[in-house]
Amino acid sequence: MTSWWCEYAWVGSAPVASVRVVAHSGVVTSVETGVPASDGDERLRGLVLPGFANAHSHAFHRALRGRTHGSGGTFWTWREQMYAVAARLDPDSYLRLARAVYAEMALAGVTCVGEFHYLHHAPGGARYDEPNAMGEALRQAAGDAGIRITLLDACYLSGGLSSDGHLPLDPVQQRFGDGSAEAWASRVGQLAPDATLRLGAAVHSVRAVPRDALPEVASAFPDAPLHVHLSEQQAENDAALAHYGRTPTQLLADAGALGARTTAVHATFSPGIDILGGSGTRICACPTTERDLADGIGPMRLLVTAGSPLCLGSDSHAVIDLLEEARALEMHERLATRRRGSFSPAELVDALTADGHAALGWPEAGRIETAAPADLVAVRLDSVRTAGSTPEQLVLAASSPDVHTVVVGGRTVVRDGAHALGDVGALLCDAVSSLWADA
Repeated sequence: MTSWWCEYAWVGSAPVASVRVVAHSGVVTSVETGVPASDGDERLRGLVLPGFANAHSHAFHRALRGRTHGSGGTFWTWREQMYAVAARLDPDSYLRLARAVYAEMALAGVTCVGEFHYLHHAPGGARYDEPNAMGEALRQAAGDAGIRITLLDACYLSGGLSSDGHLPLDPVQQRFGDGSAEAWASRVGQLAPDATLRLGAAVHSVRAVPRDALPEVASAFPDAPLHVHLSEQQAENDAALAHYGRTPTQLLADAGALGARTTAVHATFSPGIDILGGSGTRICACPTTERDLADGIGPMRLLVTAGSPLCLGSDSHAVIDLLEEARALEMHERLATRRRGSFSPAELVDALTADGHAALGWPEAGRIETAAPADLVAVRLDSVRTAGSTPEQLVLAASSPDVHTVVVGGRTVVRDGAHALGDVGALLCDAVSSLWADA
């Protein structure tokens, strides 16, 4: 049995003072409020939040940070640089990079990551002896970093969509594809979940999965989460309308791909707010990536009001700071509407925690309550960023450096701002620099 005494803890929908959380075998067995600390408690100062869920990650994109800004460009020119990184990775180098990236997430309070995984095969499309070697590298990386993972294995069959139809995979994209939805499902079915990994499916996008294949992908794993990039760029909508006469949202609805187990990532230019909300489809906003790539500001408040629960992701990892993602959600809404307070602090915490975990297939997580995993994130109230903040508004003031302790399933992964693996900056430098050594 382990117990923590929290100066403040987020219990239910608000901070509560003087809280003892007790856990056995990594699961919370009791939560006591308004109690003094005892000698056996580990004391956590500041505000203790439930573990954060990073609902949308491409781990290998982290190698692009600080390297894509020299000549401006667009999402599409950035994508060419992303493909260059993708071509350099193998299972060993991917393990080193992802381990460091997931450790960086843990430092920021992330206890569970949704890895939107499409880097499946060897360069040129050759198959590894272990068909899921790249996915297994991600499993090990998350385990080494001490966090849980939902591996959202993405079907990727075509190289794009124009008014004339779907394009063939280009040479770099060959390693993303399995040839057919049936072959994709067969490979994914060989992955075995365990105590820290759950499986999910993904439609990379309606650009990468033709309409005829969408129903097969959507129904392949009916009890698992289903994620999809949706309308991140207006060009996707234009191409779908030109070729199919349907928006991407309508194509997914026609295929039975929307609903409570589905998370649409971005939805920046989605004209189908009523369809998404009416089906209960979740939305994953990735504000720091969406502004880094000049995507735009999506209609997030309208989507939530229509019935779509909201979660957050760091996507391309231009920034790994889930508190910043939550704050940016509200700040972007202020810019778009010229009004303050579209999202309450409690709504932002829900997006960070419970709703993100639900989107990743861990509905029992993201809360400080009995029978939940003992996932705790302690955030300072006395840093230069947070001094003077009230606990209930801390999510609008704090940043990742204010996270000082992270507990995942009862195990302390981050203590006093340091990860159990050691110097995460050095791990990142080694992993990233090796990918660019001959560039």
